[in-house]
Amino acid sequence: MLTGLSAFPLTPLNEDAIDEAAFVHLVERLVAAGVDSIGALGSTGSYAYLGHAERARIARLAVQSAGNVPVIVGISALRTRDVLALAEDAEATGASAVLLAPMSYQPLTDAEVFGLYEAVTTRLSVPLCVYDNPGTTHFTFSDELHGRIAALPNVASIKIPGVPAEPAAARERVERLRALVPPEVTIGVSGDAFATTGLNAGCEAWYSVIGGLFPEAALAITRAARAGDAEEAQRLSTRLEPLWALFRRHGGSLRVVATAAELLGLAESPCLPLPLKTLEGESRQALAAVLEELELA
Repeated sequence: MLTGLSAFPLTPLNEDAIDEAAFVHLVERLVAAGVDSIGALGSTGSYAYLGHAERARIARLAVQSAGNVPVIVGISALRTRDVLALAEDAEATGASAVLLAPMSYQPLTDAEVFGLYEAVTTRLSVPLCVYDNPGTTHFTFSDELHGRIAALPNVASIKIPGVPAEPAAARERVERLRALVPPEVTIGVSGDAFATTGLNAGCEAWYSVIGGLFPEAALAITRAARAGDAEEAQRLSTRLEPLWALFRRHGGSLRVVATAAELLGLAESPCLPLPLKTLEGESRQALAAVLEELELA
């Protein structure tokens, strides 16, 4: 389950409510495309901006709309108490796995992060994916800490942030982590611009932002890499460089993919929770031109 393309859709919403119809449609598009799993309530799904009841509702909609496609539900929260409650909700909806980042306001120590995963994994009945995302959590995992956490019960995958751009360095980074985690624990890459390098370096999964909106493009890259055709996977990723450039220019992927969803009529505007905003003016026009150039729809 935690291999191949895991597609992470937006949670379209405004200040009044979640756009449930738009969310369901996004999930159904992923099912039709044939993604390997669907990640609800990741960073692209704006989990940190949603209340407990809203998150429970999104988890239920995702599972109900996904059919036979496994759904991974994000359960990250500031307090362990709340993480455990969200885990119970995810299990009750029928989620196939959960995704947990060490979300914090006060900086966390290694011992505190290990304690979080230890408390959660002993209560779980479904697999857990460790969400290593220092850009939002401001916590940096060591490979040794990953190894300790990966040995806990029910840990099934590690979602690492990008890899070095140079293929040999990327392979060395993946192999270093692989040596410290059990063989049944998969290593998945995020940071879409570096996903091809990570897959070609030995990552078994791509936890993908663009997969949630452009599943066909992400699947083509994933399937080429998984089939051993590193050159074709890299060619397909390089073709998307204008999109990767926009991610870099706008501080990450969220605002770009949310704006793309609006431009394509897949979400009404606004679709991000304030104070976040989608792109406006020349930036919005530049994205529209890139979508047309790359024939993304």
